[in-house]
Amino acid sequence: MPVRYAYHPGNVAHSSAPEVDETMRAACRSLDVDLIDMPGATSCGAGILGQANRRLQITLNARTMSMAEDLGLDIITPCATTAATLHEDLEMMKSDPSLMGEVNKTLQKTTGRSLEGSIKIRHFLHVIVEDLGLDNFLKKVKNPISSRLGPYYGPNLQQEGLVGGDDIFDPWYMESIIESSGGTPIRYTSRTSSAGTPGIFSEENTVLRQSATILSDAKSMGAQMIISACTLSHGVLDIYQGKASRSTGLNTNIPVIHFCEYIAFLTGNFPTRLAMLKTRVAVIGD
Repeated sequence: MPVRYAYHPGNVAHSSAPEVDETMRAACRSLDVDLIDMPGATSCGAGILGQANRRLQITLNARTMSMAEDLGLDIITPCATTAATLHEDLEMMKSDPSLMGEVNKTLQKTTGRSLEGSIKIRHFLHVIVEDLGLDNFLKKVKNPISSRLGPYYGPNLQQEGLVGGDDIFDPWYMESIIESSGGTPIRYTSRTSSAGTPGIFSEENTVLRQSATILSDAKSMGAQMIISACTLSHGVLDIYQGKASRSTGLNTNIPVIHFCEYIAFLTGNFPTRLAMLKTRVAVIGD
């Protein structure tokens, strides 16, 4: 029987990275995971809204989480930033009954909704390892990828209570998926470091240094490709790597794909794009 989740694709999958939503849906179909859309759900704010008005961000996210509660489902997302932002706001409300009451008062007045705080926020990575289980996941793998793959988690995802049984400082969930499905996981120091997003628009030089460090670190340890659990970071690590190399002099030339793309390819989806990816891995390099 399929497992069901309320689906929040995250901000970027709605705009500049539609391939994340496309491959998330395909991978979930292959894994017997039902994604239940939440029409009208808003952006999580990505922490940016919270810098200007934290109460507004929390209230908007409470509204989205109340939609999931109405469905009786936990929220699943392919975006590390969305998972982290929703989790942080939920935990803040649960730890502060006064805040929860004030937010619910606003929700009741403006939307007729309320939030109990009974749901959990889940990243797709954690659902695969913990809810589906690696043994069941492997039964769905049709296209093992035998490359040397560097997982990138980013810092937002690595929070106590959000990562389940994974280690917040030395994660291994993505490595376990890579290894069990034919690849060689490359452990490198900066796989939980920040790529600097979304500071690319205000602090470009700093972001280029941060992203160049991650890319060159993975490459120097032998990775042929990076798998990113973060949609925002995926964009910066991929699109800006040439500029990052010119800015820092570091070797940053390495393919970067999103975790959802990787899982979709493994489970037999988009064979033409998988072939192009394998060609890219073979061609890009020193």
